[in-house]
Amino acid sequence: MILSILVLLSLAAPPKDPIGAALERYEAVGSYRVTLHSRHGATEEVIRYYYKKPGFIRMEFIKPHGGALLVYDPTARTVRLRPFGFVPSFVLTLGPNNSLVKSAQGHRVDESDIGALLRRVKRLQEHGTTALGGEDTVAGRSAVIVSVEGYKGVSLEGIHRYLLWLDKITLLPLKTATFDSSGNPVEEVLMDDMGVNVPLEDSLFKL
Repeated sequence: MILSILVLLSLAAPPKDPIGAALERYEAVGSYRVTLHSRHGATEEVIRYYYKKPGFIRMEFIKPHGGALLVYDPTARTVRLRPFGFVPSFVLTLGPNNSLVKSAQGHRVDESDIGALLRRVKRLQEHGTTALGGEDTVAGRSAVIVSVEGYKGVSLEGIHRYLLWLDKITLLPLKTATFDSSGNPVEEVLMDDMGVNVPLEDSLFKL
């Protein structure tokens, strides 16, 4: 029944505020898994990412740090990091703000999920403009393209414009691209093989 309703919604016109609608949809997500392919400059990263509310995170690094593993426990607010797959006994316990576990863009582990991304876009949207850019297909899924750009001189954490490909059914991002105030690309992220509300055992988030 729920799936049928989502399909009917996907056939309707895009919502007037696609970012707000995407955030509302995200509130109904209890868990998800996805393979992240990100590019920033000449650097490429591939990470298998798992999320379970209220904020448990697991990252399996494929490229460039193959074999590295990270888990985040929101109840203890601690990150457990196994930096070398060939030394499974070597595990570090860190805070989520530690520079060793921040992304290339400076994002904390506990602010790495889709909800945190959409909230950042929403903050820029409040000081900029939003435009629909038509439709596209990403990894075999139909997507609506949304552009959020800050007013002149307005950037958020160095980002002046977000370009998002939102899944027409779930409204969750399948791909994102960010740009600085000069229009230069900052980062592009493809979210591949996404599974939403999938069963994830608690043991998956222990290390």
